[in-house]
Amino acid sequence: MKVTLIINGLETQACFKEQEVEALHKPLLKQLAAKQKQLQRRLVVFLAAPPGTGKSTLVAFWEYLSSLDPALPAIQALPMDGFHHYNEYLLANNLKQHKGAPQTFNIQKLTGALQDLQKPGSRWPQYDRNLHDPLENAITVEAPIVVVEGNWLLLNQPEWQALRPLCDFSVFIAAPAELLSERLISRKIRGGLSREQAEEFFHATDGPNVLRVLEGSLSADMQLVMDEQGGYHLN
Repeated sequence: MKVTLIINGLETQACFKEQEVEALHKPLLKQLAAKQKQLQRRLVVFLAAPPGTGKSTLVAFWEYLSSLDPALPAIQALPMDGFHHYNEYLLANNLKQHKGAPQTFNIQKLTGALQDLQKPGSRWPQYDRNLHDPLENAITVEAPIVVVEGNWLLLNQPEWQALRPLCDFSVFIAAPAELLSERLISRKIRGGLSREQAEEFFHATDGPNVLRVLEGSLSADMQLVMDEQGGYHLN
């Protein structure tokens, strides 16, 4: 199944195997719909995974699939990037070079936003890739099912574990570290870096984050594995 998805305001071409769609994604959406109907309120899903596993594309695909089936409630992606500390804070605390690591996120702000998801008119921040800073209240939360996606949502640390009661269902994507390294380096090269620059960035930033997510995350309600072709299957 080839689809055109809108991610961060940009068109992205994605392809999912029909067998995977029928065996994994559609049943998952039906499971989430049943859970949301049972709770009779907004369902909050955590999607946690290391960089390079296609989290944003996957949630956008779930949004697309749910829009095709009138029996399914709408799904809305809520990226965690909007909870980065502002650059001013990162510079003042010598954290700018670690941007993207757990300590560069404002967990208190994220906790409050997750609590507000059950209130009418809730809003969500978005990371502005031109300003390289969060843009407050940029997203109006409307869907009955929201998928919060990020690297650290299931991190086995007390301040992150405290988020679990605010989540109704969790999904984790694992993948071989060597597969993710090549995907992330290739992404940086497509973004304009040389191979040497891309590898340097990976070893300094993405690489440590990949290992920390893979080795330091708690189990999820659903465990997925990404294969070499970028497809997903149950672990």
